[in-house]
Amino acid sequence: MEKLSKWLKDRQITEVECITPDQTGIARGKIMPTNKFLAERGIRLPESVLLQTATGDYPDDEAYYSLLDPKDIDMHLRPDEDAVFMVPWALEPTAVVIHDCYDVVGNMISLSPRAVLKRVLELYSVRGWKPIVAPEVEFYLTKRCTDPDLPLEPPIGRSGRQESGRQSFSIDAANEYDPIIEDIYDWCEAQELDIDTLIHEEGTAQMEFNFRHGDALKLADQVFMFKRTVREAALKHNIGATFMAKPITGEPGSSMHIHQSLVDIKTGKNLFSQPDGTASSLFLNYIGGLQAVIPQIMPMFAPNVNSYRRYLPGADGNAPVNIEWGEENRTVGLRVPNSSPQARRVENRLAGADTNPYLTMAANLAAGYIGMIRDLKPRPPVSGRLGDEADPDLPFNLEAALFAMSEAEEIRDVLGANFVDGFIATRWAENEGFKRVISSWEREYLLTTV
Repeated sequence: MEKLSKWLKDRQITEVECITPDQTGIARGKIMPTNKFLAERGIRLPESVLLQTATGDYPDDEAYYSLLDPKDIDMHLRPDEDAVFMVPWALEPTAVVIHDCYDVVGNMISLSPRAVLKRVLELYSVRGWKPIVAPEVEFYLTKRCTDPDLPLEPPIGRSGRQESGRQSFSIDAANEYDPIIEDIYDWCEAQELDIDTLIHEEGTAQMEFNFRHGDALKLADQVFMFKRTVREAALKHNIGATFMAKPITGEPGSSMHIHQSLVDIKTGKNLFSQPDGTASSLFLNYIGGLQAVIPQIMPMFAPNVNSYRRYLPGADGNAPVNIEWGEENRTVGLRVPNSSPQARRVENRLAGADTNPYLTMAANLAAGYIGMIRDLKPRPPVSGRLGDEADPDLPFNLEAALFAMSEAEEIRDVLGANFVDGFIATRWAENEGFKRVISSWEREYLLTTV
Protein backbone atom coordinates (compact mmCIF):
# COMPACT_ATOMS: atom_id res chain seq x y z
CA MET A 1 0.00 0.00 0.00
CA GLU A 2 3.03 2.33 0.11
CA LYS A 3 2.70 3.24 -3.56
CA LEU A 4 -1.01 3.91 -3.21
CA SER A 5 -0.59 5.84 0.05
CA LYS A 6 1.98 8.13 -1.58
CA TRP A 7 -0.26 8.65 -4.62
CA LEU A 8 -3.18 9.71 -2.44
CA LYS A 9 -1.11 11.97 -0.20
CA ASP A 10 0.71 13.64 -3.10
CA ARG A 11 -2.65 14.66 -4.56
CA GLN A 12 -4.12 15.59 -1.17
CA ILE A 13 -7.02 13.17 -1.68
CA THR A 14 -9.60 13.49 1.08
CA GLU A 15 -12.11 10.87 -0.06
CA VAL A 16 -11.79 7.47 -1.74
CA GLU A 17 -14.43 5.62 -3.75
CA CYS A 18 -13.70 1.91 -3.26
CA ILE A 19 -15.37 0.06 -6.12
CA THR A 20 -15.51 -3.20 -8.01
CA PRO A 21 -17.48 -3.94 -11.20
CA ASP A 22 -20.42 -6.33 -11.02
CA GLN A 23 -21.45 -8.57 -13.90
CA THR A 24 -23.48 -5.83 -15.58
CA GLY A 25 -20.55 -3.41 -15.32
CA ILE A 26 -22.06 -1.30 -12.53
CA ALA A 27 -19.64 0.06 -9.92
CA ARG A 28 -20.44 -1.39 -6.49
CA GLY A 29 -18.64 -0.38 -3.31
CA LYS A 30 -18.22 2.19 -0.55
CA ILE A 31 -17.01 5.75 -0.12
CA MET A 32 -14.76 6.60 2.82
CA PRO A 33 -12.30 9.24 4.07
CA THR A 34 -8.73 8.69 2.91
CA ASN A 35 -7.37 8.15 6.43
CA LYS A 36 -9.91 5.42 7.13
CA PHE A 37 -9.22 3.81 3.74
CA LEU A 38 -5.47 3.66 4.39
CA ALA A 39 -6.00 2.30 7.89
CA GLU A 40 -8.34 -0.48 6.81
CA ARG A 41 -6.50 -1.43 3.60
CA GLY A 42 -9.63 -2.67 1.88
CA ILE A 43 -13.35 -3.06 2.42
CA ARG A 44 -15.91 -5.80 2.85
CA LEU A 45 -19.05 -6.27 0.76
CA PRO A 46 -21.64 -9.05 0.60
CA GLU A 47 -20.74 -11.65 -2.02
CA SER A 48 -24.22 -11.23 -3.43
CA VAL A 49 -23.42 -7.85 -5.02
CA LEU A 50 -21.67 -9.79 -7.79
CA LEU A 51 -24.96 -11.46 -8.71
CA GLN A 52 -27.06 -8.31 -8.93
CA THR A 53 -28.79 -7.49 -12.19
CA ALA A 54 -29.17 -4.04 -13.76
CA THR A 55 -32.45 -3.68 -11.85
CA GLY A 56 -30.86 -4.63 -8.52
CA ASP A 57 -32.60 -8.01 -8.51
CA TYR A 58 -31.04 -11.45 -8.08
CA PRO A 59 -31.36 -14.87 -9.73
CA ASP A 60 -33.92 -17.31 -8.37
CA ASP A 61 -33.22 -19.01 -5.05
CA GLU A 62 -31.98 -22.25 -6.58
CA ALA A 63 -29.27 -20.51 -8.60
CA TYR A 64 -28.54 -17.98 -5.87
CA TYR A 65 -27.88 -20.51 -3.11
CA SER A 66 -25.96 -22.88 -5.36
CA LEU A 67 -23.48 -20.10 -6.12
CA LEU A 68 -23.29 -18.25 -2.80
CA ASP A 69 -23.07 -19.11 0.87
CA PRO A 70 -26.68 -19.19 2.18
CA LYS A 71 -25.61 -17.00 5.11
CA ASP A 72 -24.91 -14.12 2.66
CA ILE A 73 -21.35 -13.73 3.90
CA ASP A 74 -18.93 -10.92 3.13
CA MET A 75 -16.09 -11.00 0.65
CA HIS A 76 -12.88 -9.03 1.15
CA LEU A 77 -11.99 -6.38 -1.40
CA ARG A 78 -8.32 -5.48 -1.83
CA PRO A 79 -7.25 -2.32 -3.67
CA ASP A 80 -5.28 -2.63 -6.89
CA GLU A 81 -2.50 -0.06 -6.68
CA ASP A 82 -2.33 0.06 -10.48
CA ALA A 83 -6.04 0.88 -10.86
CA VAL A 84 -6.29 4.29 -9.20
CA PHE A 85 -7.95 7.28 -10.84
CA MET A 86 -8.77 10.86 -9.98
CA VAL A 87 -12.44 11.88 -9.89
CA PRO A 88 -12.21 15.24 -11.69
CA TRP A 89 -15.91 16.06 -11.38
CA ALA A 90 -15.95 15.73 -7.58
CA LEU A 91 -16.30 18.84 -5.40
CA GLU A 92 -13.33 17.88 -3.22
CA PRO A 93 -10.14 15.92 -4.04
CA THR A 94 -11.45 12.40 -4.61
CA ALA A 95 -10.00 9.20 -6.03
CA VAL A 96 -11.45 5.95 -7.35
CA VAL A 97 -9.62 2.75 -6.42
CA ILE A 98 -10.72 -0.41 -8.21
CA HIS A 99 -10.65 -3.48 -5.97
CA ASP A 100 -10.37 -7.22 -6.49
CA CYS A 101 -12.64 -9.61 -4.58
CA TYR A 102 -11.34 -12.42 -2.32
CA ASP A 103 -12.84 -14.98 0.01
CA VAL A 104 -11.79 -15.40 3.66
CA VAL A 105 -8.87 -17.69 2.81
CA GLY A 106 -7.48 -15.43 0.11
CA ASN A 107 -8.85 -16.98 -3.08
CA MET A 108 -10.11 -14.60 -5.74
CA ILE A 109 -13.91 -14.71 -6.07
CA SER A 110 -14.66 -16.44 -9.38
CA LEU A 111 -17.86 -14.45 -9.96
CA SER A 112 -15.89 -11.21 -10.21
CA PRO A 113 -15.55 -9.96 -13.83
CA ARG A 114 -12.05 -8.72 -13.07
CA ALA A 115 -11.11 -12.18 -11.79
CA VAL A 116 -12.46 -13.78 -14.97
CA LEU A 117 -10.27 -11.56 -17.16
CA LYS A 118 -7.24 -12.20 -14.95
CA ARG A 119 -7.88 -15.94 -15.20
CA VAL A 120 -7.82 -15.80 -19.01
CA LEU A 121 -4.74 -13.55 -19.08
CA GLU A 122 -2.90 -16.06 -16.89
CA LEU A 123 -3.52 -18.76 -19.50
CA TYR A 124 -1.73 -16.56 -22.01
CA SER A 125 1.06 -15.64 -19.62
CA VAL A 126 2.11 -19.23 -18.90
CA ARG A 127 2.66 -19.72 -22.64
CA GLY A 128 4.74 -16.57 -22.95
CA TRP A 129 2.00 -14.67 -24.78
CA LYS A 130 0.66 -11.19 -24.10
CA PRO A 131 -2.60 -10.02 -25.72
CA ILE A 132 -2.75 -6.44 -26.95
CA VAL A 133 -6.17 -4.85 -27.36
CA ALA A 134 -7.68 -1.57 -28.51
CA PRO A 135 -11.37 -0.85 -27.79
CA GLU A 136 -13.62 1.52 -29.71
CA VAL A 137 -16.64 2.69 -27.71
CA GLU A 138 -19.79 4.27 -29.14
CA PHE A 139 -22.56 6.13 -27.30
CA TYR A 140 -25.43 8.53 -27.88
CA LEU A 141 -25.91 12.02 -26.48
CA THR A 142 -29.58 12.75 -25.84
CA LYS A 143 -31.95 15.24 -24.34
CA ARG A 144 -32.62 14.59 -20.67
CA CYS A 145 -35.62 12.29 -20.43
CA THR A 146 -37.07 11.10 -17.13
CA ASP A 147 -40.08 9.24 -18.59
CA PRO A 148 -39.03 5.79 -19.84
CA ASP A 149 -42.15 5.58 -22.03
CA LEU A 150 -40.97 8.51 -24.18
CA PRO A 151 -38.51 8.03 -27.05
CA LEU A 152 -35.09 9.65 -26.79
CA GLU A 153 -34.27 12.78 -28.80
CA PRO A 154 -30.94 14.37 -29.76
CA PRO A 155 -29.84 17.27 -27.53
CA ILE A 156 -29.64 20.91 -28.57
CA GLY A 157 -26.21 21.70 -29.97
CA ARG A 158 -24.18 24.94 -29.95
CA SER A 159 -26.21 26.24 -32.89
CA GLY A 160 -29.40 26.00 -30.86
CA ARG A 161 -30.73 23.26 -33.13
CA GLN A 162 -31.23 19.52 -32.82
CA GLU A 163 -29.19 17.35 -35.13
CA SER A 164 -31.11 15.48 -37.80
CA GLY A 165 -30.11 12.92 -40.41
CA ARG A 166 -26.99 10.81 -40.64
CA GLN A 167 -23.74 12.75 -40.06
CA SER A 168 -21.10 10.04 -40.11
CA PHE A 169 -17.56 11.47 -39.65
CA SER A 170 -18.86 15.06 -39.83
CA ILE A 171 -16.50 17.46 -38.05
CA ASP A 172 -19.13 20.21 -37.84
CA ALA A 173 -21.67 17.79 -36.35
CA ALA A 174 -19.16 16.70 -33.71
CA ASN A 175 -18.30 20.33 -32.94
CA GLU A 176 -21.95 20.98 -32.08
CA TYR A 177 -21.17 19.25 -28.78
CA ASP A 178 -17.79 20.89 -28.12
CA PRO A 179 -18.55 21.89 -24.50
CA ILE A 180 -19.25 18.33 -23.35
CA ILE A 181 -16.54 16.84 -25.59
CA GLU A 182 -13.94 19.19 -24.08
CA ASP A 183 -14.96 18.12 -20.58
CA ILE A 184 -14.69 14.45 -21.58
CA TYR A 185 -11.18 15.03 -22.94
CA ASP A 186 -10.10 17.06 -19.91
CA TRP A 187 -11.50 14.57 -17.42
CA CYS A 188 -10.00 11.60 -19.29
CA GLU A 189 -6.61 13.34 -19.24
CA ALA A 190 -6.94 13.93 -15.49
CA GLN A 191 -7.58 10.19 -15.06
CA GLU A 192 -4.83 9.21 -17.52
CA LEU A 193 -7.27 7.32 -19.74
CA ASP A 194 -5.59 6.51 -23.07
CA ILE A 195 -8.26 7.85 -25.40
CA ASP A 196 -7.15 8.67 -28.90
CA THR A 197 -9.55 9.49 -31.74
CA LEU A 198 -13.02 11.04 -31.55
CA ILE A 199 -15.43 10.64 -34.44
CA HIS A 200 -19.07 11.44 -35.02
CA GLU A 201 -20.66 8.09 -35.76
CA GLU A 202 -23.51 7.41 -38.16
CA GLY A 203 -26.39 7.89 -35.73
CA THR A 204 -27.89 11.22 -34.75
CA ALA A 205 -25.68 12.65 -31.96
CA GLN A 206 -23.81 9.33 -31.82
CA MET A 207 -20.10 9.56 -30.90
CA GLU A 208 -17.20 7.14 -30.83
CA PHE A 209 -13.97 7.32 -28.83
CA ASN A 210 -11.08 5.04 -29.70
CA PHE A 211 -8.51 3.93 -27.13
CA ARG A 212 -4.82 3.42 -27.78
CA HIS A 213 -3.75 -0.22 -27.86
CA GLY A 214 -2.33 -1.79 -24.73
CA ASP A 215 -2.77 -4.25 -21.86
CA ALA A 216 -6.21 -5.88 -21.69
CA LEU A 217 -6.79 -5.45 -17.92
CA LYS A 218 -5.69 -1.83 -17.91
CA LEU A 219 -7.89 -1.00 -20.87
CA ALA A 220 -10.88 -2.78 -19.33
CA ASP A 221 -10.37 -0.59 -16.24
CA GLN A 222 -10.17 2.47 -18.47
CA VAL A 223 -13.34 1.68 -20.44
CA PHE A 224 -15.10 1.02 -17.12
CA MET A 225 -14.06 4.49 -15.94
CA PHE A 226 -14.70 6.11 -19.34
CA LYS A 227 -18.38 5.18 -19.32
CA ARG A 228 -18.84 6.85 -15.97
CA THR A 229 -16.87 9.89 -17.16
CA VAL A 230 -19.14 10.39 -20.18
CA ARG A 231 -22.28 10.13 -18.07
CA GLU A 232 -20.94 12.63 -15.55
CA ALA A 233 -19.96 15.09 -18.31
CA ALA A 234 -23.43 14.79 -19.79
CA LEU A 235 -25.04 15.49 -16.42
CA LYS A 236 -22.92 18.62 -16.03
CA HIS A 237 -24.37 19.92 -19.30
CA ASN A 238 -27.93 18.87 -18.47
CA ILE A 239 -28.12 16.26 -21.21
CA GLY A 240 -28.05 12.47 -21.26
CA ALA A 241 -25.51 9.94 -22.47
CA THR A 242 -26.30 6.28 -23.03
CA PHE A 243 -24.28 3.19 -23.88
CA MET A 244 -27.39 1.10 -24.58
CA ALA A 245 -26.86 -1.13 -27.59
CA LYS A 246 -29.96 0.18 -29.37
CA PRO A 247 -31.46 3.20 -27.59
CA ILE A 248 -33.32 4.86 -30.48
CA THR A 249 -35.73 3.36 -33.01
CA GLY A 250 -34.54 3.75 -36.58
CA GLU A 251 -30.98 4.70 -35.60
CA PRO A 252 -27.87 2.49 -35.70
CA GLY A 253 -26.89 0.63 -32.57
CA SER A 254 -23.82 1.40 -30.45
CA SER A 255 -20.94 -1.06 -30.43
CA MET A 256 -17.68 -1.72 -28.65
CA HIS A 257 -15.32 -3.05 -31.30
CA ILE A 258 -12.20 -4.74 -29.92
CA HIS A 259 -8.95 -4.88 -31.91
CA GLN A 260 -6.80 -7.84 -30.80
CA SER A 261 -3.24 -8.91 -31.42
CA LEU A 262 -0.70 -11.12 -29.67
CA VAL A 263 2.95 -10.48 -28.82
CA ASP A 264 5.78 -12.53 -27.39
CA ILE A 265 6.33 -11.45 -23.77
CA LYS A 266 10.13 -11.59 -24.08
CA THR A 267 10.69 -10.11 -27.52
CA GLY A 268 7.58 -7.98 -28.06
CA LYS A 269 7.21 -9.37 -31.58
CA ASN A 270 3.73 -9.78 -33.01
CA LEU A 271 3.00 -13.51 -33.02
CA PHE A 272 0.27 -13.04 -35.60
CA SER A 273 2.96 -12.41 -38.24
CA GLN A 274 5.75 -14.65 -39.52
CA PRO A 275 9.28 -13.34 -40.09
CA ASP A 276 8.50 -12.83 -43.80
CA GLY A 277 5.52 -10.62 -42.89
CA THR A 278 2.78 -13.09 -43.80
CA ALA A 279 0.04 -14.22 -41.42
CA SER A 280 1.12 -16.87 -38.91
CA SER A 281 -0.67 -20.08 -38.06
CA LEU A 282 -1.45 -18.64 -34.61
CA PHE A 283 -3.28 -15.76 -36.29
CA LEU A 284 -5.43 -18.11 -38.33
CA ASN A 285 -6.02 -20.33 -35.27
CA TYR A 286 -7.09 -17.27 -33.27
CA ILE A 287 -9.68 -16.35 -35.90
CA GLY A 288 -10.76 -19.99 -36.05
CA GLY A 289 -11.33 -19.87 -32.30
CA LEU A 290 -13.41 -16.72 -32.54
CA GLN A 291 -15.58 -18.32 -35.22
CA ALA A 292 -16.00 -21.55 -33.27
CA VAL A 293 -16.61 -20.10 -29.80
CA ILE A 294 -18.48 -16.80 -30.30
CA PRO A 295 -21.81 -18.58 -30.95
CA GLN A 296 -21.42 -20.25 -27.54
CA ILE A 297 -20.70 -17.04 -25.60
CA MET A 298 -22.87 -14.43 -27.30
CA PRO A 299 -24.30 -13.23 -23.95
CA MET A 300 -20.85 -11.84 -23.16
CA PHE A 301 -21.03 -9.71 -26.31
CA ALA A 302 -24.77 -9.05 -26.14
CA PRO A 303 -25.80 -9.39 -22.47
CA ASN A 304 -29.21 -7.66 -22.42
CA VAL A 305 -32.56 -8.03 -24.14
CA ASN A 306 -31.91 -4.71 -25.89
CA SER A 307 -28.50 -5.91 -27.14
CA TYR A 308 -30.05 -8.04 -29.87
CA ARG A 309 -31.87 -5.09 -31.45
CA ARG A 310 -28.52 -4.16 -33.04
CA TYR A 311 -28.55 -7.29 -35.14
CA LEU A 312 -31.10 -6.18 -37.72
CA PRO A 313 -30.68 -6.19 -41.50
CA GLY A 314 -29.95 -2.86 -43.18
CA ALA A 315 -29.03 0.51 -41.72
CA ASP A 316 -31.34 0.15 -38.71
CA GLY A 317 -29.13 -2.58 -37.36
CA ASN A 318 -25.78 -1.44 -38.72
CA ALA A 319 -24.07 -4.35 -36.96
CA PRO A 320 -22.66 -7.54 -38.46
CA VAL A 321 -24.89 -10.60 -38.29
CA ASN A 322 -22.11 -13.03 -39.14
CA ILE A 323 -18.77 -14.35 -37.86
CA GLU A 324 -17.01 -14.38 -41.21
CA TRP A 325 -13.62 -12.71 -41.57
CA GLY A 326 -11.88 -10.71 -44.25
CA GLU A 327 -9.24 -8.07 -44.83
CA GLU A 328 -10.41 -4.44 -44.92
CA ASN A 329 -14.01 -5.60 -44.94
CA ARG A 330 -16.57 -3.91 -42.68
CA THR A 331 -19.38 -6.21 -43.75
CA VAL A 332 -17.92 -9.14 -41.77
CA GLY A 333 -17.99 -9.65 -38.02
CA LEU A 334 -14.24 -10.25 -37.81
CA ARG A 335 -12.39 -7.56 -39.76
CA VAL A 336 -8.63 -7.64 -40.38
CA PRO A 337 -7.44 -4.05 -40.92
CA ASN A 338 -4.76 -3.37 -43.50
CA SER A 339 -1.60 -2.88 -41.44
CA SER A 340 2.10 -3.62 -41.14
CA PRO A 341 3.13 -7.13 -40.01
CA GLN A 342 3.99 -5.82 -36.52
CA ALA A 343 0.48 -4.36 -36.20
CA ARG A 344 -1.44 -7.36 -37.60
CA ARG A 345 -4.66 -7.73 -35.65
CA VAL A 346 -8.30 -8.77 -35.88
CA GLU A 347 -11.25 -6.58 -34.93
CA ASN A 348 -14.35 -8.18 -33.44
CA ARG A 349 -17.29 -5.99 -34.48
CA LEU A 350 -20.09 -7.92 -32.79
CA ALA A 351 -19.96 -6.64 -29.20
CA GLY A 352 -22.34 -3.87 -28.12
CA ALA A 353 -21.43 -0.78 -26.11
CA ASP A 354 -23.63 -2.13 -23.30
CA THR A 355 -21.22 -4.93 -22.49
CA ASN A 356 -19.09 -5.23 -19.38
CA PRO A 357 -15.59 -4.40 -20.73
CA TYR A 358 -13.87 -6.99 -18.51
CA LEU A 359 -16.13 -9.76 -19.77
CA THR A 360 -15.94 -8.65 -23.40
CA MET A 361 -12.14 -8.72 -23.24
CA ALA A 362 -12.20 -12.10 -21.48
CA ALA A 363 -14.63 -13.58 -24.01
CA ASN A 364 -12.58 -12.51 -27.02
CA LEU A 365 -9.33 -13.74 -25.54
CA ALA A 366 -10.86 -17.01 -24.34
CA ALA A 367 -12.20 -17.77 -27.81
CA GLY A 368 -8.87 -16.96 -29.45
CA TYR A 369 -7.00 -19.03 -26.87
CA ILE A 370 -9.16 -22.07 -27.52
CA GLY A 371 -8.54 -21.66 -31.24
CA MET A 372 -4.77 -21.57 -30.78
CA ILE A 373 -4.44 -24.50 -28.39
CA ARG A 374 -6.81 -26.64 -30.49
CA ASP A 375 -5.29 -25.61 -33.82
CA LEU A 376 -8.68 -24.55 -35.16
CA LYS A 377 -8.78 -23.45 -38.80
CA PRO A 378 -10.92 -20.50 -39.89
CA ARG A 379 -13.33 -20.50 -42.82
CA PRO A 380 -12.01 -18.96 -46.04
CA PRO A 381 -11.91 -15.15 -45.84
CA VAL A 382 -14.64 -13.09 -47.50
CA SER A 383 -13.23 -10.88 -50.23
CA GLY A 384 -16.37 -9.06 -51.38
CA ARG A 385 -19.35 -7.45 -49.74
CA LEU A 386 -21.36 -9.74 -47.50
CA GLY A 387 -25.12 -9.31 -47.48
CA ASP A 388 -27.53 -9.09 -44.56
CA GLU A 389 -28.14 -12.83 -44.33
CA ALA A 390 -27.73 -13.89 -40.72
CA ASP A 391 -25.20 -16.55 -39.78
CA PRO A 392 -27.15 -19.70 -38.82
CA ASP A 393 -24.64 -20.45 -36.05
CA LEU A 394 -25.33 -17.21 -34.16
CA PRO A 395 -28.21 -16.84 -31.67
CA PHE A 396 -30.06 -13.56 -32.19
CA ASN A 397 -32.09 -13.32 -29.00
CA LEU A 398 -31.07 -13.53 -25.37
CA GLU A 399 -32.90 -16.75 -24.57
CA ALA A 400 -31.31 -18.69 -27.44
CA ALA A 401 -27.90 -17.25 -26.53
CA LEU A 402 -28.24 -18.32 -22.90
CA PHE A 403 -29.24 -21.86 -23.86
CA ALA A 404 -26.19 -22.07 -26.14
CA MET A 405 -23.85 -20.80 -23.41
CA SER A 406 -25.26 -23.21 -20.84
CA GLU A 407 -24.29 -26.14 -23.09
CA ALA A 408 -20.73 -24.94 -23.83
CA GLU A 409 -18.53 -27.20 -21.73
CA GLU A 410 -15.11 -26.10 -22.98
CA ILE A 411 -15.73 -22.46 -22.16
CA ARG A 412 -16.51 -23.46 -18.55
CA ASP A 413 -12.96 -24.77 -18.21
CA VAL A 414 -11.47 -21.52 -19.53
CA LEU A 415 -13.70 -18.95 -17.81
CA GLY A 416 -14.58 -20.98 -14.70
CA ALA A 417 -17.74 -23.02 -14.16
CA ASN A 418 -18.90 -20.89 -11.22
CA PHE A 419 -18.67 -17.70 -13.25
CA VAL A 420 -20.49 -19.20 -16.24
CA ASP A 421 -23.34 -20.43 -14.03
CA GLY A 422 -23.57 -17.11 -12.20
CA PHE A 423 -23.48 -15.01 -15.35
CA ILE A 424 -26.17 -17.09 -17.03
CA ALA A 425 -28.28 -16.86 -13.87
CA THR A 426 -28.15 -13.04 -13.77
CA ARG A 427 -29.02 -12.83 -17.48
CA TRP A 428 -32.03 -15.12 -16.99
CA ALA A 429 -33.16 -12.98 -14.06
CA GLU A 430 -33.04 -9.82 -16.20
CA ASN A 431 -34.83 -11.58 -19.05
CA GLU A 432 -37.63 -12.70 -16.75
CA GLY A 433 -37.98 -9.15 -15.43
CA PHE A 434 -38.24 -7.80 -18.96
CA LYS A 435 -40.99 -10.27 -19.87
CA ARG A 436 -43.16 -8.92 -17.05
CA VAL A 437 -43.26 -5.43 -18.60
CA ILE A 438 -45.94 -4.58 -21.17
CA SER A 439 -44.37 -2.45 -23.91
CA SER A 440 -45.76 0.59 -25.72
CA TRP A 441 -45.69 -1.44 -28.97
CA GLU A 442 -48.09 -3.98 -27.48
CA ARG A 443 -50.44 -1.26 -26.28
CA GLU A 444 -50.31 0.57 -29.61
CA TYR A 445 -50.94 -2.36 -31.93
CA LEU A 446 -52.73 -4.98 -29.87
CA LEU A 447 -54.87 -3.04 -27.42
CA THR A 448 -57.90 -2.66 -29.69
CA THR A 449 -57.14 -5.07 -32.54
CA VAL A 450 -56.87 -8.56 -31.12
